[in-house]
Amino acid sequence: MNKRREYEITTEQLNKLLDASKPTPVMYLSGGQRMFNSPQENANRAWKSLGDEMGFDYMSVAQVEGKPETIFTALEKNNA
Repeated sequence: MNKRREYEITTEQLNKLLDASKPTPVMYLSGGQRMFNSPQENANRAWKSLGDEMGFDYMSVAQVEGKPETIFTALEKNNA
């Protein structure tokens, strides 16, 4: 079973996550397909990349109350 542990990211990494969450233009191609990814899709991709880099499951991230936003907990990734 994977263990939950505390992680800390740099201000630069935090800024990348925040930038990924910024609004994007809402424009559609014919047929209703979006021309740009949504902010949610961009944020998910940024968290997944960070999780791959640091070895945690990006879907399990949780804020730690009372600590800076650069500190969070997540489940360690299974390296099997």
